[in-house]
Amino acid sequence: MKWIKYTLKTTNEAVDLVADAMLEAGVDGVQIEDNTGISEADKKRMFIDFLPELPIDEGISYISFYVEDDSNEEEMLATVREAVDSVKDFMDVGEVTIVKSETEDKDWINNWKEFFHAFTVDDIVIKPTWEDIKPEYEGKMLIEIDPGIAFGTGMHETTQLCMRQLLKYVNEDAVVLDAGCGSGILSIVALKLGAKSAVGVDIDENASIAAVENLDVNKIDRSKFKVFTGNILEDDKLGEEIGHGAYDIVVANILADVLLPLTPKVPNHLKVGGYYITSGIINTKEEEVKKCIEDTGKFEIVEITRQKDWVSITARRK
Repeated sequence: MKWIKYTLKTTNEAVDLVADAMLEAGVDGVQIEDNTGISEADKKRMFIDFLPELPIDEGISYISFYVEDDSNEEEMLATVREAVDSVKDFMDVGEVTIVKSETEDKDWINNWKEFFHAFTVDDIVIKPTWEDIKPEYEGKMLIEIDPGIAFGTGMHETTQLCMRQLLKYVNEDAVVLDAGCGSGILSIVALKLGAKSAVGVDIDENASIAAVENLDVNKIDRSKFKVFTGNILEDDKLGEEIGHGAYDIVVANILADVLLPLTPKVPNHLKVGGYYITSGIINTKEEEVKKCIEDTGKFEIVEITRQKDWVSITARRK
């Protein structure tokens, strides 16, 4: 089915009020696009490997809405313009031109799956749950993943860097804390490598759902894994519940800007001699994260590995 898309051009200053007025006037839903910077609060809620570089912000925003049938176009656009006029008395709404276009109806929730196929990281095969098991996987460790809407297919360089470090440092006695666990892929890798148990924590409630489902898909005993939802940067009670001095490995594949406030808290959770494995670090942030780890006075950096533009730093708790 084809949808009719209408896109209204306005100003950054007016976009929220215009969008609200449109919704109140009867528009079913809107999509807002702009080039404004990302706030610190938004950074904390994001589950991506890096922040995108946006074009120069020229103060322009676009509000789009979709309809199945444009038979009442004149009436609908009159309603939208009336909503815009209600904001004009308060601020500059810009040129408010409206462009009409046509778009295909797509399953946006699942379309990304066409880009996620089985791949290997050394002797580990990462396979989406919807693909068949192939003969060439025989003899390799198989991890099946369906991230749902949580972060973590394993395809990104940062995740692969963490996997390779887990291959080096996980043993049968290891208790692992996966900070920012997303789909649970790193916890599952650790448990498949023989770790005694793993704990995941993520501020996205979808992560806890995806992680447990992926645990079941990989036939791992649920008693070996526990997941918490919350922000350990801000919730000291959660930090205590997760456990102090309880872990042999803390792995954190998060943005460098999150690693900076997280790192001083990590020694509280690690046993002496335990390993702190980090990634999510773009190479331009390497020195900053390295200095942060060293400045705690509680870590000795043992290894720095790289893949393309991304960096992993592994440190041992003194």
